[in-house]
Amino acid sequence: MNPTDISFPHLGIYLHQVPKSFTVFGFSIALYGVIIACGMVFGILLASHVAKQNGFDPNLVWDFAVYGIIFGVIGARVYYVIFAWDKNQYQNNLLSIFNTRNGGLAIYGGVIAAFLTLAVFARKRKISFFTMADICVPGLALGQVMGRWGNFFNREAFGQYTDGLFAMRLPIAAVRSNDISAALAAHIVAGTGYIQVHPTFLYESCWNLVLIFILLFWEKRKKFEGEVFLLYLGGYGLGRSWIEGLRTDQLLIPGTNMAVSQILAVLLIFFTVTADFIQRKRKIL
Repeated sequence: MNPTDISFPHLGIYLHQVPKSFTVFGFSIALYGVIIACGMVFGILLASHVAKQNGFDPNLVWDFAVYGIIFGVIGARVYYVIFAWDKNQYQNNLLSIFNTRNGGLAIYGGVIAAFLTLAVFARKRKISFFTMADICVPGLALGQVMGRWGNFFNREAFGQYTDGLFAMRLPIAAVRSNDISAALAAHIVAGTGYIQVHPTFLYESCWNLVLIFILLFWEKRKKFEGEVFLLYLGGYGLGRSWIEGLRTDQLLIPGTNMAVSQILAVLLIFFTVTADFIQRKRKIL
């Protein structure tokens, strides 16, 4: 199998010469970064549209986006470095903390940092955090939909072995050796040169796409400010809780075999259900 090929054999899809980057004036530009940037722009556009549809000033979305993106990226990197500290041996090369060209951004870290930034922004601008969060989360989900395709081009964020309908084949030479688990390696057929895995990037991208439509549908039907925000937390958590369990590159809670993002996803599901129940009960009373 050619190192640049990606295929979905059971779907009859065979992609050849799939690049990880392209060159402009001698500079190599990673498709991962381009796709992430496009996801950010389209996410902001969707959020500003939702704001306008609900009589909210869309300029506030753009103003917040500047800070949200900066601190979101920082948060995504910090989250990854903390939970991959021993795995990637950052303690032996501190400068590598700042090198993101080989991946190393965790979505949950970015989400947490973005919402903390929104809390500060809302307080400074004297606007409702929950109203703003309701407006922004469809755009955030869209950014995640597109961003996961960056993982596709990077040949990362894939799952364990599968022979199911959506099984994806990747050349061993094109993936990081640390991402090939012992269980996955046991299924490599000698002489084939490829791994066959769950395309978890695709699962999450599709899950978030459905979530966007649910969020937009619920915006006009919410019972209280912040309900769409809670729906995002719980909805994304529900998908991430099972998708994370399939992945080979899980970030683990130190000293355990538990995936930190999976535990966080489950906690957010319980938090969402509880908070929504309490708020609805208050409305009734």
